[in-house]
Amino acid sequence: MGTPALWVGFNAAVVVLLAIDLGVFNRRAHIISIREAALYSAIWVAISLGFNYWILRTHGTAPAVEFFTGYLIENSLSLDNVLVFVLVFRAFGIQPKFQYRVLFWGIFGAFVLRGLLIGAGAALIDRFAWILYGFGALLIFAGVRILMGAQREFRPEQNHLMRWARRFFRIAEIPGTGDPIAATNGADASASEHVHRHFLVRENGRLAATPLLLALIAVEGADLIFAIDSIPAVFGITRDPFIVYTSNICAILGLRSFYFLIGSALRRLRYLDDGLSAVLIFIGGKMLAEPWVHVPTHISLLVVGAVLGVSMIASLIVPSDSQAENG
Repeated sequence: MGTPALWVGFNAAVVVLLAIDLGVFNRRAHIISIREAALYSAIWVAISLGFNYWILRTHGTAPAVEFFTGYLIENSLSLDNVLVFVLVFRAFGIQPKFQYRVLFWGIFGAFVLRGLLIGAGAALIDRFAWILYGFGALLIFAGVRILMGAQREFRPEQNHLMRWARRFFRIAEIPGTGDPIAATNGADASASEHVHRHFLVRENGRLAATPLLLALIAVEGADLIFAIDSIPAVFGITRDPFIVYTSNICAILGLRSFYFLIGSALRRLRYLDDGLSAVLIFIGGKMLAEPWVHVPTHISLLVVGAVLGVSMIASLIVPSDSQAENG
């Protein structure tokens, strides 16, 4: 589906939207309110669905269903990203008014990174068709790990990327703490704000990394890990690199707003991981069984939507163990 003009046009539109987002609506650091996050989320969803409608009118029903299914899968898998954002910001003591800036540049980095990964994946599939079976096995493995309780948590002291960053960068000292890069517990907020506002600062004439930069590195690292699951999952729905790419990008563009809107509530969706596990296993099995059993895209959409819907509804109506004890 993707012609050179479509690739250039889509990427140019994304760059313009990101420039407007940061340069007009979020020029000054501020705390994103629930109302503002809801408005931004609605705008990004409307843009994505508008693009989906354009695909429907210009290229037909099949590509439109493929895009929407990929968009739904990517949005669902990205919810785990939101939980990691919460943990990263807590670990590095990032003030709420500076979190949007980290997420903006994190999404911009993901925009580039996913383009490279999807391009590489499409080239591999084109040359080695059997690699789709590897993708299918990878998705089943990831789904089983989640089902068995594998935790996707972020601990800076155990993270290899953070250990590398600490060796590679000089770490800025947070004024008032005497401790390089840790949460700002006990630190005077006004004294440390300069360090928290920038990605790099000068100390004694030398550049030093701030908590903001390390949080950005952690966010990019987390996205890379999650992309290993999500990109093969969308290739399980469609082989069209343009649809895989655009559905991924449209989903992650709204990820920042979703973080501020539902980040604190995600832990209440206790069955969400079970739903995501089932989705990954289903798509992985679909890819492995493709030579013998063809599952139409609209059936995949119905299965994915039903599984995620049931997991979210069950999370809301089934009381947790603590609620059951109190009840």
